[in-house]
Amino acid sequence: MRTADRLRTPSRTTLGLALAAATVALLTGACSIQDATCGGGEYPVLVVGSAGSACVPDDEEPPKGYARYPEGKVPEHVGDKWDTYWTTRTIDENGRTVDLPDEN
Repeated sequence: MRTADRLRTPSRTTLGLALAAATVALLTGACSIQDATCGGGEYPVLVVGSAGSACVPDDEEPPKGYARYPEGKVPEHVGDKWDTYWTTRTIDENGRTVDLPDEN
């Protein structure tokens, strides 16, 4: 094969690198998608006086032992500001935000 032909035809190494780069781009792009706290038609609620949460259909009230998050402090995505905030807090039986006890 002449040198000029080699310059026009991509080598296997070049094709392999291009494929690897495309794979990395796809995988890292997928990581930027945030998981929703609840599915469509649901809203998140938290366990009163304890850690934990659940999702309730939009047309239903929270079940006994659960409460709606305070307005403006509702987590929308896993790991967002409010999801992180509620890992150390909960609502007490009077609706006040309280710190969760240490697990020690």
